[in-house]
Amino acid sequence: MADPSPTSVRHAVAIVCMTAAVAAIVFGPASPGAAEPKPTKATLKAELRTLNKQVDKLISEYGAKRAELAEARKAERAAKKRLQEAEAAYEKAKREVGDIAQLRYQVPDPSVMGFMFGQDMNSAAMLEQMAAAQAAHLATFARARDARKKAAEQAAALADKIERQAADVERRREEAEKLIKQVERKLDKLVPTAAGRRSDGTWAPQLPTGSDNITPRTRLMRDEIKERFDLSFPVGCYRPGTSGEHPLGRACDFMLSSGGTMPSREQLALGDRIAEWAIANADKLGVKYVIYKQRIYNMSFPGWRAMADRGSITQNHWDHVHISMH
Repeated sequence: MADPSPTSVRHAVAIVCMTAAVAAIVFGPASPGAAEPKPTKATLKAELRTLNKQVDKLISEYGAKRAELAEARKAERAAKKRLQEAEAAYEKAKREVGDIAQLRYQVPDPSVMGFMFGQDMNSAAMLEQMAAAQAAHLATFARARDARKKAAEQAAALADKIERQAADVERRREEAEKLIKQVERKLDKLVPTAAGRRSDGTWAPQLPTGSDNITPRTRLMRDEIKERFDLSFPVGCYRPGTSGEHPLGRACDFMLSSGGTMPSREQLALGDRIAEWAIANADKLGVKYVIYKQRIYNMSFPGWRAMADRGSITQNHWDHVHISMH
């Protein structure tokens, strides 16, 4: 059989390459594994709840560690003070022993010893007895000093250990909060764009619909916030017989307490997050303005502005976040 010509070989190679290219276009490039599916809103919400619980636990743990550290530092200071007292007592006893030893050399005359300790006493024996007693006394002080030094070192080491533990808890909390921010950004990307936005950026008017008597944009905003945040109090939207956006079905109040009372610190922080979220997603949802903590944020004039005192906690919007829609 004759060998294939160079021309036929080139044709065969070209056909193989073309076949491979077509297969790549039709079936896609080969990969080690299938592409990961994009996370759903439900998956991200579950992840966010888990991370928030983790952060709450770490905050509690950090607070406990700080309290433990305060007690450890207090014990460390007390131990150091006792050590200083023991060192002072030891130095005093040491000086007394030294004085007696010096006395043995400075006053060798037995008549002087007799005058000091009585004629019946052997002066040398007396000095030896005193020196021995003082040496034993000094040894007692030395043991107390050493014990207190060890206790002070242990107290300082314990305090340092607790401080490192507290720093580690704080580091883990910061890492968890970074993950929360990442999940929140992913969730924000899933926020749908409300209907009725014109090409020039303005919003077409909407009429209230449904049993809740609010506009579709208002309903979307309300439902997104209810899905995104864990709300402990009611949400009020349509309200007849009042001024503003409520009777038009274009506003909702997200309550943070009941009975007109000042919300807790945690609920006030939740209000901050709701307000920030509404502002961040205003272009998608058609938010007109946000009122919270006696301030207003108008999307046409970005930035928080103080409002006049209207009297009560509710009237000043401290116990709820008010969101009005186009």
